[in-house]
Order: sequence, then structure tokens, then C-alpha cells
Amino acid sequence: MKLYIIRHGETQWNKLGLLQGQTDISLNENGKKLAVETGGSLREVPFSGVISSPLGRALETARLVTGDRNISIVTDERIQEISFGSLEGRPVKNSGDPETTRKMQQFFLHPEQYEAPEGGESIEQLLERTGDFLTWLTGNPDYHAEDTLLISTHGAASRALLANIQKKTSISDFWGSKVPGNCSVSIAELKSDEWEILEMDKIYYKEKTGKET
Repeated sequence: MKLYIIRHGETQWNKLGLLQGQTDISLNENGKKLAVETGGSLREVPFSGVISSPLGRALETARLVTGDRNISIVTDERIQEISFGSLEGRPVKNSGDPETTRKMQQFFLHPEQYEAPEGGESIEQLLERTGDFLTWLTGNPDYHAEDTLLISTHGAASRALLANIQKKTSISDFWGSKVPGNCSVSIAELKSDEWEILEMDKIYYKEKTGKET
């Protein structure tokens, strides 16, 4: 089984630097463009199925990547983004609120210290539900060893999936070297009950020069 794990395309909240979490924000025009370009580059990949987060930005990304291919899309809440609870909609940087700033610094720079805000999820909870998803997927008779699946998800949720695949034991290394970019793709393959990472954060579209959001 091979998984193409994609983070959704850009949204207006991405562009503005606002925390999205489980707030249902649509792709902006650039996000749609990135998804279409990514789909064009992946047109020869023989996807046998698609599993998406139910949040609109991930679901729309899945539809645009697969285009006119006759592939069914299944949604699963276990791969939706981490909930930031009361912090959703606030700026990631320069929020003007010291507590929000502290929590976001922890989340991105020191995830082992992160404590979920009111109404939100911890990284441990995210790891647990994405781990449950992987266990379900590999044991599900509807999916087979020869399948190639597109998994359309989010920044933190995709990192949680990869952490489970890599059997990471330390949350301090949750992000690896960076936060994955919009429409970046990581590829994992399951062989003889062992996962192998084939690609990390691969970009299939032409990147702009200068700073990327």
C-alpha cells in the first residue's frame, strides 16, 4: 500500500496568517491553482481511492487533484486538522495577546510543551486519532496491499500521520525540519508490515520566487 499524503491548498486564512484548526475555510484562488497543478503532475499516479478530511479545504483539494478521474472520495474525521478551540481565527504571529503568542511558540517551536487551549486538542490527542486511522486503514478489507491512495489532510494532521508511520517517540520532533507547505506531498509505502517514507514535502507545482506564504 502506498499513500500520497497531501496538505490542502492555500486559503485566505493561510495567506493572512490566521489559525484555522477545524474552522471550515475554503481554498482561495491560488490554493485552487496549486491543487490543479499538483494534480496535473500526479496524473500518471494510479490512485485507486481517496480519503479526505471532511473540512472543505481538504475535500476541495482532493477533488481538484483527482480532476475528472472516476475515483470515489471517502471522508474521515480522524484526519481533520487539530482543533485550536478558542484560538481559531486569531493571528499565528503578533496576536497582541501574550498567552496566544506563548502557545503558538510552543506549538511550532517546542511542541512537547504545548498545552491545548480551551476547547482545543492536544498533540497527543491528534497523534492518537491519526494513529487509529492508520490502524483502521491497514486492517480494512476494502483496501489492499497493491492500492495507491491519496490522503488529503492538513499541516499538523499530516505530520501526525507521518509521526505514527515513523514511530516517533518524541513530540519534540513532531514538525521535523519545517511545517509542510500547501499542497506539499509526502509518500509512504507499506511493505511486509513495515512503513517506509519515500518522499517528504515534495512540491509538484512551480513555486513563486521570493517569500512564500
